Amino acid sequence: MRCEASILHADLDSFYASVEQRDDPTLRGRPVIVGGGVVLAASYEAKAYGVRTAMGGAQARRLCPHAAVVPPRMSAYSRASDAVFDVFRDTTPIVEALSVDEAFLDVAGLHRVSGTPVQIAAGLRADVRERVGLPITVGIARTKFLAKVASQEGKPDGLLLVPPDQELAFLHPLPVRRLWGVGSKTADKLNAYGIYTVADVAELSESTLTSLLGGAMGRQLFALSHNIDRRRVTNGVHRRSVGAQRALGRAGNRMSPSDIDAVVVNLIDRITARMRAAGRSGRTVVLRMRFDDFTRATRSRTLPWATSSTQPILGVARQLVAAAAPLIAERGLTLVGFAVSGIDRSGAQQLMLPLCGEPPSIDAAIDRVRSRYGKSALTPAVLVGRDPGIEMPHLPD
Repeated sequence: MRCEASILHADLDSFYASVEQRDDPTLRGRPVIVGGGVVLAASYEAKAYGVRTAMGGAQARRLCPHAAVVPPRMSAYSRASDAVFDVFRDTTPIVEALSVDEAFLDVAGLHRVSGTPVQIAAGLRADVRERVGLPITVGIARTKFLAKVASQEGKPDGLLLVPPDQELAFLHPLPVRRLWGVGSKTADKLNAYGIYTVADVAELSESTLTSLLGGAMGRQLFALSHNIDRRRVTNGVHRRSVGAQRALGRAGNRMSPSDIDAVVVNLIDRITARMRAAGRSGRTVVLRMRFDDFTRATRSRTLPWATSSTQPILGVARQLVAAAAPLIAERGLTLVGFAVSGIDRSGAQQLMLPLCGEPPSIDAAIDRVRSRYGKSALTPAVLVGRDPGIEMPHLPD
């Protein structure tokens, strides 16, 4: 691990809502909700009333009736993201993108050129504000993990340095949810054993944590609770999965199985098209669900070979949804998403030879038509006449 705190985690504040407030001066200082049926983003003024991302629009308006509700403008968010990443790359040559609104930056060795890490972070925040017009929070630490925690603690529109000699003093009082990989279920499990803070986790041995949470999770939490994270900041986008999701809000409670299947077809069509365009293939299909009570669940299944073909991945996706049908009926589905992981960056796939007389795969033909005439040129029949939902901005694949 490095001796100085020189890893930056830069994270735009309420990204979509901030773009709307930037572009419409009448929205500044007011609670803003992006998206009507489902909340895609909320400004900090709206969050103060309990509005949350993926909440149903009706519930959000009940919580904050005076909020301004604006439709999403995905092209504007993509342009803003591109402009912010231009600032990142002007700050340092080592930028690791995490999403359209956050990245790690390594500023080690830039003292003579740009100043201390704190000075660099302050300059970055000023440049993003001046060139893009958006607020951004930056956390600074020796490790990627702690830099991200620092940016979370520094929000909104802040800058927070964790000095090397104060790392554990900063980290240990925080709740266990601040540890990477700890979601609501893991937190509840830890809380049931009287483990509420990172300090509580750090007091346990690695063997105790693995016995409670399993090998991989136990080892990870033991390391993170002691701020052990040797990962370097690396250039580019390093995807371990390709995914897409759609927020349904309370309308999901009224969706029939055929309606849900149409959403599944749409998401898998988007994912596999992106994979083929990027020359990627994958083996494991992951279903992510969020329910009416804001709890979450995931299910996954692994194919015997890596592929980017739509039909085998869609088949597995449908199996996962069918297996989760009782849970969906009981708890109400408000968000559904899929990801294909086990990515093979070489694009290699097992060759699936067609049976005698069977037509070849139409994926390549569909991709050619769409590349020439646009994504809407060919649409799966089940989606004709249906709302395809919003395709969120994403980093290059």
